[in-house]
Amino acid sequence: MQSYWRLHRYPILFAVACILFYWSFAYNLVRTDSVKLFMLFGALFFLCYKLIQFEKWNFKFLLVVGILFRLVFLIAEPNLSQDFYRFIWDGELIKNGINPYLYTPDQIMEQGMASFLSMNELYEGMSDLNARHYSNYPPVNQILFALAAFLGGGSVLGSTIVMRLIIILADLGMLYFGRKLLQNLNKANHLAFWYFLNPLVIIELTGNLHFEGVMLFFFVWALYLISKNKWIWATPVYATSIMVKLMPLMFLPLFIKYFGFKKSAGFYTLVFLGCAALLIPFFSPVFIDNYSDTVGLWFSNFEFNASIYNVVKKISVTYYEAKPWELIDSYGSLIQKVVVIIVLLLAFLRKNQKLESVISSMVFALAFYYFLSSTVHPWYVVFLLGFAIFTDYRFPLVWSCTIILSYYAYSNPDYKENLWLLSVEYILVIGFFIYEMIGSRPKKLYFFKK
Repeated sequence: MQSYWRLHRYPILFAVACILFYWSFAYNLVRTDSVKLFMLFGALFFLCYKLIQFEKWNFKFLLVVGILFRLVFLIAEPNLSQDFYRFIWDGELIKNGINPYLYTPDQIMEQGMASFLSMNELYEGMSDLNARHYSNYPPVNQILFALAAFLGGGSVLGSTIVMRLIIILADLGMLYFGRKLLQNLNKANHLAFWYFLNPLVIIELTGNLHFEGVMLFFFVWALYLISKNKWIWATPVYATSIMVKLMPLMFLPLFIKYFGFKKSAGFYTLVFLGCAALLIPFFSPVFIDNYSDTVGLWFSNFEFNASIYNVVKKISVTYYEAKPWELIDSYGSLIQKVVVIIVLLLAFLRKNQKLESVISSMVFALAFYYFLSSTVHPWYVVFLLGFAIFTDYRFPLVWSCTIILSYYAYSNPDYKENLWLLSVEYILVIGFFIYEMIGSRPKKLYFFKK
């Protein structure tokens, strides 16, 4: 024991410090206190780097501390997001035999269509925007919400704990298949810990109960099966990933050169059949209209932590007297088309015959989408970070550090963003992105090396 302490005393001390900081984050932080938020996050990111630097070949140590960091949040109420109220609400509706895609929370409350123990607490906790609209969470998410409602015993805390355990299990699955995929790609498997120990991942997924990690688990599992030439078995897993979050849909064209036309057709067919099978329990004649209307809001109504959009908005409003509410609607419609074009260009112009090249194309596609988007919440970057570790590109890791600056908006009563802080975030991210693009192959800083 003494010899172990002598060999690992600094990483142990770093881990203890992390636990204390995560405890403060979980139980003694309000999101309006941006100074404390930034200091805690910065310290945790630095300690994450030191833990990987000292113990990158010590799998058991990093696994244990990663689990402990997550368990700190087990009974904490998310303090940076209100989305979990809607998650539990949807789960309670399913528990009561009601399709969450057919009625808004406002309609449920006004018409008295359901009654459950935590109903008023959940309704009051979710945002007014959430209450006015139909659920936009795909079927697998809904199944997990329902599981949390059933096992949670009707209490918000109980359901929160169940969802948190699901997310932790997904992160463990991501670590398992991520290491295997890294080995198949001839990369150092300790790179998976840049995801598993990343403070953004722990805080936004385990802490704030976002399900990007569950999507990523199935997505990386599918990529691993594809790397083993088991593409047929990969299709239901890939479909499940889509039915957690829709984002993996945009990557399907990128496989066309990797599989070839004939095999790609089979892959796409089986994936869509898998999606359809998962959708059947929730399908109804009005489902498509309700769901598409809600999803469309993200492209036409919301803005948060944008980069290029903020530049376009500033120029358009200042010099061309554009109306912001009209601008975001037209901008959102345009960006959808631009992203489709970018994905198709990456699919047909890049040499995607190797899986690593396909994954690199995914990194580019998602990065450009986020750069162009009017809304980039911090947890969105988790998905980009999760599969970027299988490439040589590290700008998503930089982004996972700087995106915390976007939370400054919540320190203001009107949620007004600080454009100077957003400028710092995007100058660093886009600057490092360009830095990695200018050489014959991506450059890496010393601490990113294998």
